[in-house]
Amino acid sequence: MRTDLFDFDLPPERIALRPACPRESARLMVVRPGGAGGRTLHTGGVEDCTIADLPDLLQPGDCLVVNDSKVIAARLRGRRIGRGDVEPSIEATLHKRIDGSTWRAFILGAKKVQVGDVLRFGSEGRVCFLDQLDAQVLHKDEGGDVTLSFSLTGPHLDQAIEERGDMPLPPYIASRRPTDAQDKTDYQTIFAHEDGSVAAPTAGLHFTPDLLARLAQRGVALHKVTLHVGAGTFLPVKADDTTGHKMHAEFGILTAETAEALNAARAKGGRIVAVGSTAMRTLETAAGDDGQLKAFAGDTAIFITPGYRFKAVDLMMTNFHLPRSTLFMLVSAFAGLDTMQRAYRHAIETGYRFYSYGDACLLFPPSHSGTAR
Repeated sequence: MRTDLFDFDLPPERIALRPACPRESARLMVVRPGGAGGRTLHTGGVEDCTIADLPDLLQPGDCLVVNDSKVIAARLRGRRIGRGDVEPSIEATLHKRIDGSTWRAFILGAKKVQVGDVLRFGSEGRVCFLDQLDAQVLHKDEGGDVTLSFSLTGPHLDQAIEERGDMPLPPYIASRRPTDAQDKTDYQTIFAHEDGSVAAPTAGLHFTPDLLARLAQRGVALHKVTLHVGAGTFLPVKADDTTGHKMHAEFGILTAETAEALNAARAKGGRIVAVGSTAMRTLETAAGDDGQLKAFAGDTAIFITPGYRFKAVDLMMTNFHLPRSTLFMLVSAFAGLDTMQRAYRHAIETGYRFYSYGDACLLFPPSHSGTAR
């Protein structure tokens, strides 16, 4: 499909620079097929609610599936050392762990580094046995993607990165204000457990303990998957046609226990509600053509565009996404491109807040879709 079909104009003031407080006070747009809806109904089946309304919008037996990946402080600032008198500044954003001491990273100012160079990050850290964190450039691709081998490994490296790194806020936030201590909390979901993401699974940012308690009282189950979100999630689709775009692979896990629980719930009439595109892509990767989920652990580069037949997900909760992004393509595949274009117009006109710290929507598939329940 043509990439420009997924374009739209967003006023800069619609980009949220801080999350709603409390988190469940964020707005929630419910997007249903046709003209169905409830209170405050708008043309095209759009209903304006808040995140706090979520228990009333779901049914007993439904299953929320969230991503429990934890965002690491993946943005490191330092300098190149050991080659000439000049030590140019370097900014690296880690995006994929290779092993205990090796990471793939995007380098800002990549022309300054060559294979074999040593990069030094910080000297103010609290790791007592090493004042600096060094990394050697093992490999360099076009576009600033490099492989770094660090001088530390395992938990020691994780601690050094945590002490020296910043939360990797998306460019549309980081370009308008500096990262601060509040972001260490704000840019992390309450489900965060497994270290590995360099971008937050943002639909999960809206949940609070009180909201989870009310969902449980409603009879809505909570299940977790893991997908370590890479920095490739920030990259725009530059190709004129979606067939020319290559997705970055990300590592995901769906346990056998969770797969069995979700299959059993769906067999009883419960709906699987993917919280965010990361949960959606993990589930769809793990699903067979018959919709049955199986245990999965490995890389996924699934690219979902209109025409894709969803196998395992019945509803989707997600934030508002960038134009021409793979994420807007995914939600257009799930709910319909025309429907999402109308919904986004409504969101812009009525003051919804966009992107990572913004509001969310609850999407129902078209009634003719195989996912409709």
